[in-house]
Amino acid sequence: MNAPANINALEVGYDIPARPGMDEADIQTPCLILDLDALERNIVKMGDYARAHGMRHRVHGKMHKSVDVAKLQERLGGAVGVCCQKVSEAEVFVRGGIRDVLVSNQVRDPKKIDRLARLPKLGSRIITCVDDIANVAELSGAAVRHGTELGVFVEIDCGAGRCGVTTTADVVAIARAADAAPGLIFRGIQAYQGAMQHLDSYAARKNKLDIAIAMVKDAVDGLTAAGLKPELVSGGGTGSYYFEAASGVYNELQCGSYAFMDADYGRILDKDGQRIDRGEWENALFILTQVMSHVKPDRAICDAGLKAQSVDSGLPVVFGRDDVKYIKCSDEHGVIEDPSGALKVGDKLRLVPGHCDPTCNVHDWYVGVRGGKVEVVWPVSARGKAW
Repeated sequence: MNAPANINALEVGYDIPARPGMDEADIQTPCLILDLDALERNIVKMGDYARAHGMRHRVHGKMHKSVDVAKLQERLGGAVGVCCQKVSEAEVFVRGGIRDVLVSNQVRDPKKIDRLARLPKLGSRIITCVDDIANVAELSGAAVRHGTELGVFVEIDCGAGRCGVTTTADVVAIARAADAAPGLIFRGIQAYQGAMQHLDSYAARKNKLDIAIAMVKDAVDGLTAAGLKPELVSGGGTGSYYFEAASGVYNELQCGSYAFMDADYGRILDKDGQRIDRGEWENALFILTQVMSHVKPDRAICDAGLKAQSVDSGLPVVFGRDDVKYIKCSDEHGVIEDPSGALKVGDKLRLVPGHCDPTCNVHDWYVGVRGGKVEVVWPVSARGKAW
């Protein structure tokens, strides 16, 4: 979704939930709002960490699906580019001016491969993940046909149990094939351990990463012995980036949710046993909702239901309050437990979504606020780009 030339020409309440310069109190609900101060602090903090540890940081575009947020991450956090999960998503970021894009997934459909091979013509470096040697010929044929170059990461299944090979021999075989294939260049390794990112315990996450790091080290040693030392070893998320940064083998992080945070990530604990949304990162993304009914004395009904969020990782949390609790939702309604009758019709609340990624994908706009005013309105540029 591309922003219009003149956002002020759009009608608030029909086309768009707010306009720059409006009071925060006048934003139409339900919608996504960004606390710009918190967002910027998160971005700067991760950027500083990556630089201090000699790491590249390739942000995860699938989290926010926003060219504007990605560019802010480049400007304030020194991000080197983005990860995307689908070709159509990658194309949005490339067309939006992001010049280093990793499709951190396999691309096998011939038409999708063809589109992928055309993207370098728009001025971006493109890398994709491979876990099947047959895919090398498919990618090479398309790159040659379009006169472009595609980078290849060999993906290792280091514990997520999804895509990726599991032996160093397979890593080396695919890397050799990519290195020899016209139109391709072997860039390195994709080794993202997604299955452990949300484990509550710091020790439990470390144990999983220790296994992954051992696998990756073995693969790097095997590649180096074969004369194919990887340029990049990429992985790491909001729940594990410090392990990859200290590994001595990874040199690129792929953190995404740190910028916005959500209720599920917020529950995990740091090395001191503290929730990571109580010091390590700040909540910057909220669903702004409004109480629309309060005929039952102990329950308020708000306008943010299932169509305003994803609840795959649990219900949202009412931000900054412990006297009320979001307890249930249907398509268009959210039920808020209000035992003391603290809320009234028209009150607005900030909800921290359970899972930021799919929640962002059901909205068209981010409303960025600072000091009680709407400062920016950004489109969710790659919303719905799932192919």
